[in-house]
Amino acid sequence: MECFGNSLAVLVLFFRSGLWMTLSGFSLNSAWKAEASEELSVVTCGSVLKLLNIRHNVRLHSHDVRYGSGSGQQSVTGVTSVEDSNSYWIVRGRNNGVCQRGTPVKCGQAIRLTHVNTGRNLHSHHFSSPLSSNQEVSAFGEEGEGDSLDDWIIICGGTEWKREEAVRLKHAATDGLLSVTGEQYGRPISGQREVHAMLQAGQHNYWKVMEGVFMKPGNSEIHSSTVVQSHTEL
Repeated sequence: MECFGNSLAVLVLFFRSGLWMTLSGFSLNSAWKAEASEELSVVTCGSVLKLLNIRHNVRLHSHDVRYGSGSGQQSVTGVTSVEDSNSYWIVRGRNNGVCQRGTPVKCGQAIRLTHVNTGRNLHSHHFSSPLSSNQEVSAFGEEGEGDSLDDWIIICGGTEWKREEAVRLKHAATDGLLSVTGEQYGRPISGQREVHAMLQAGQHNYWKVMEGVFMKPGNSEIHSSTVVQSHTEL
């Protein structure tokens, strides 16, 4: 896996071993703390981040719980919790593609989002989602390797994906937009929102980058961004 090498591999081990509280507790080594600069205003390949649906105030989330219908693959939901480590995703190149670590993601570029704690990719297909009967979104693959249905195109307004910009993620194979419309699950994931894809563009499919660890463009430095307080009222 191209983005699990060198310094980022250490970070992934932090998440998987339960040491992710060093991030959510804002206690990273000062050498990793981001300075406000133009070059860190963009999302870069190899970065680890959370995505917030700004209409429903939930973060994109997954966990080792499978759908009881449809594909039976690992479920993807939206959660209100800020601290949950299961909401971290790694930005990677599209299936069978390369996105060099630290390279800014361009508007219109296809990427993969790999779930840190399970190693599965954000995925969609023509199964119906369990609550709204829209297009199911799941997590698929093993150790970051899946198929072409893991590719998502970043829809944004300029030339590069800005961290402060609300963007849409369009499924490359089906044109479905990653969305939340408010349906809530019962047990065993009570209160979590259904995440699905839909063709209609609207307020339900805007996402914004939140907490994360970002790879500095031009090299392999890791920079953290812990901006919970400034975004929790969106």
